[in-house]
Amino acid sequence: MAGGLWQGWASERERQTSNVFTNELGGHLHPQTVLVHFKKLATSVGAPNARVHDLRHTYAVLSLQNGDDVKTVQENLGHATAAFTLDVYGHVSEHMKEASAQRMQQYIEAMG
Repeated sequence: MAGGLWQGWASERERQTSNVFTNELGGHLHPQTVLVHFKKLATSVGAPNARVHDLRHTYAVLSLQNGDDVKTVQENLGHATAAFTLDVYGHVSEHMKEASAQRMQQYIEAMG
């Protein structure tokens, strides 16, 4: 929306290594500014002890639970290998187990 005033990513490399949180023109935000606003939002939704890094963990787990392949999640998180992503975020939830069981049940029923 800022058009030519955007100060952010000039290249793909910059996009991948630049700030996650920026001002309206793509400029740097001080980490304390981000933290203060995050804590206000977290408290307003009943999670006063939440950390900014918890957003990354939540993204990874929800992505995997909702069917994103591990390679996509690995690349989005910037991990070197899919094995590392699975080691850190691959704990299988009850939802994932149930979905897997339903897929197998449908497969078996379709064979008969």
